[in-house]
Amino acid sequence: MTIRRLTRAAARADTATPRPVTSPAPVGRRRFAELTGSWRTALRIARRESRRSRRRTALVLAMIAMPVAALAFLAASYDMAELTPAERVDRRLGVADAQLQWIANAPVGQDEWGEGWYTRDGELPGKVTAAQLTALLGPGSRVTELRPRVPLTLRGPRRDEVVNGRVLDLTDPLARGLVRFRAGRAPQQPGEVAVSPAALRRLDLRLGHAVATADGSRAYTVVGVVEFPDDLGPVVALHPGAVPASGPEPDSVWLADLPGAVDAALVSRLNDRGVVVTSRQPSGSGTAANRTWFGSITRDGANDLSTGVLIAGLGLLEVVLLVGPAFAVGVRRRRRDLALVAVAGGDAAQLRRVVLADGVVLGVLGAAAGLLVGVGAAFAGRPLMEQYVFSARFGGYRCWPTALVLLGGVAVLAGVLAALAPAWTAARQDVSAGLAGRRTPATSRGRWLALGLALVVGGAGLAAFGATRTSPAVILTGLILGELGLVCCTPTLLGALARLGRVLPLAPRIALRDASRNRAAAAPAICAVMAAVASSVALGGYLASDGARDARAYRPALPIGHVLVNPNDSTRQPTLAQITDAARNQLGAGAVAPVRTPACGATDTGYCDIAPVLPPHEVCPWQPGDQLSESQRQQARADPRCRIREADYFGGYVEAGVDDGTALPLLTGVDAATTAAATAVLRAGGVVVTDPRYLHDGLVTVRVREVADGPDLPITVRDLPGYALPRATGQSRLLLSAAAARQLGLSWSATGWVIGTTTAPDEEQQARFAAALRPFGTFSLSVEYSGGPRDVSPLLLLLAAAAGLITVGAAGIATALAAAEGRAELTTLAAVGAAPAVRRLLAICQAGVIAGLGSVLGIVAGLGTAAIVLVSVNRQYANAWPIPDPYPFLVPWPALGVLVLVPVVAMLGAGLFTRARLPIERRLD
Repeated sequence: MTIRRLTRAAARADTATPRPVTSPAPVGRRRFAELTGSWRTALRIARRESRRSRRRTALVLAMIAMPVAALAFLAASYDMAELTPAERVDRRLGVADAQLQWIANAPVGQDEWGEGWYTRDGELPGKVTAAQLTALLGPGSRVTELRPRVPLTLRGPRRDEVVNGRVLDLTDPLARGLVRFRAGRAPQQPGEVAVSPAALRRLDLRLGHAVATADGSRAYTVVGVVEFPDDLGPVVALHPGAVPASGPEPDSVWLADLPGAVDAALVSRLNDRGVVVTSRQPSGSGTAANRTWFGSITRDGANDLSTGVLIAGLGLLEVVLLVGPAFAVGVRRRRRDLALVAVAGGDAAQLRRVVLADGVVLGVLGAAAGLLVGVGAAFAGRPLMEQYVFSARFGGYRCWPTALVLLGGVAVLAGVLAALAPAWTAARQDVSAGLAGRRTPATSRGRWLALGLALVVGGAGLAAFGATRTSPAVILTGLILGELGLVCCTPTLLGALARLGRVLPLAPRIALRDASRNRAAAAPAICAVMAAVASSVALGGYLASDGARDARAYRPALPIGHVLVNPNDSTRQPTLAQITDAARNQLGAGAVAPVRTPACGATDTGYCDIAPVLPPHEVCPWQPGDQLSESQRQQARADPRCRIREADYFGGYVEAGVDDGTALPLLTGVDAATTAAATAVLRAGGVVVTDPRYLHDGLVTVRVREVADGPDLPITVRDLPGYALPRATGQSRLLLSAAAARQLGLSWSATGWVIGTTTAPDEEQQARFAAALRPFGTFSLSVEYSGGPRDVSPLLLLLAAAAGLITVGAAGIATALAAAEGRAELTTLAAVGAAPAVRRLLAICQAGVIAGLGSVLGIVAGLGTAAIVLVSVNRQYANAWPIPDPYPFLVPWPALGVLVLVPVVAMLGAGLFTRARLPIERRLD
């Protein structure tokens, strides 16, 4: 075999062939690649884990998807209900080219769509005719009038019904484009009407039926059923001849058909004549300043936005606390898998990513499911929302993509935040204990307790500061910080309660021990209950206090149960006997008296001010609205002449009347002895006042001042014999005798009747009374019901029910997760001979720990928040003058009663849905 050697050149070294050297990748790119690969692996693990634990996955998806679906439903419905400028113009114009509104006899300015306008001077034009408008528009144009709001009262099957009347000629194609005909035809003469479906149902009508006005003056025949897209309520379309225009109509608009396009020159020319124009295309006549003003965000809008964001933050916190236990249990059940990842070289950051990936995957799936369900429900339930909520037809089908993207991001954020605490726990677990399947003892670090107490104190102070500034956003911020502080303190509290549970029987002792061991799962559930209960109790306490404050400031106009009747048409009035018969037959009244009102002279062309005058020693040196210093306010609060509540100043109008003692007991509610003394003064030519401050030396000074156009008229002042009622019900009154009225140069006339009843008549009685007086026209009835606290019990119960639902849900979730986690211990109990009922009793105690502890903490936190807010607001008004009524601190007992029963319901539910049989497992070797 011949071996051939390669020859080398002389004097040359034998060097190896150089290979190309690859430069190392930049550090930033390498780290990004490692991070991307780590997240890709974590997401694959999370997807696999979601398929394995189907029940836990379904639970988390439901809790994330339900609020997302509700908010997506509202967002899509709102977006469809909020019409675009083009849709609003189409709805206002129909088939017309433009809409005109003559608002002034001077130039006006408007925005580009004609929805906002202003005028610096000028008055309303007189009666506008079609000829005037067509002369402005030019040859070939045509207009038709529309009066959108005409009050109309019609006779219904049980009572008189107030409906919205619209005057338009539906035989004209311009007006016909504004409605949708459902049945029948357009009204062709003044005695015919077309009604909306809602009016058809409320008035119990059919095509061809007749309907009359409440006073019986007119009757109409229903010839058509029409729908107005902008108003799905009870609407009646009237022929123009049924309600002829007698003067200026401020709300009247005109639909125009033009031979050419609506350009900027035409809009400018009409604006110069005082006409506002709405066309299909933006006119461009509005200046940039006008467009900015019409579309600006006010300070109140910014405050509302910040308040809404904080309320959404509270909702996000509630979702995180409810979902957190499921992630905590999932981490404990996967501690061996996580330990294997650590053994294989995974660091703490990679372990955290594995757990956080669960939150990302479940958050994305929950967001997708919630958005699909919410948008689909909004599209499917669109007719119901149009009819019963917005009372108007929506625009096009749309779903507000920006809001949906934001909702999806918030849902993913909720999933990540719920997995955040379990992720940090998983990264710190003992690898050896995880591989062996041992439980790591739970510990609570002191720094979390210190942080929680600091947040509680800081949140309370911030809420108090917000209450003094009347800022809901600051109050909500303080409430959120306080709740976060309690969340930090709850694990330490669980550990303390577990040590106290040594003296308890078996089942509650095990329930407390499991809650202490599994603090990562129990603490979020307890905090979710606490947050819901605290919010409900705090809001309920404020509402109850505000209702009591309003009731204290309320001054009734009449004694409780009495009725004041005023005719709407002064030309036709029944006699006192006819009113008395109707009141006794329909209302069960015991007494009826006429109410007479004085006037300045026989003509009364101006405003007539008739009022008693305080004597000099009763006049306060300061007046409401004066800019007073702090020392002056303190002097005013201490001065007996100025000790008047704020409500007395703003409701201090004295109503004047002429009476001989007949109407006095019905208007004031005084007893028989006081009535006799006051009647004697009136019959002697004196006056009666309900405020004793006006009486001085047996006299009352009365001032009469007439305010009218032209030169100032003389003021009449007389000192008349007077009598002050010691205890009178109702508003402040000045009752003049006929002789006193003549001395003051006054005339008087009957303007109504006051009816005394033992109990306030209900709506059915009022309807029958009004029907009995129909031959004399229509009447307005004012019934004085009660000046007691307004009934906020339904709202309090609604808040308590919402908090109770969250409490039951959190207790059920935590109990189910604890049962799944403690299956091995239940097997041990069965092996040592425990009775089957122990499992059910254990579930009851576990639900009681979650619901009971959360409810107690929530009630204490809620009452504390309400007390802080109310005390802070009262301190703000401590030096105010006029003196406002303070907020009393009231406990919302209806809400507390429900919240006390909720833990019992949660415990009974846990016992009902838990099987009593203990699990028995056998190990096969």
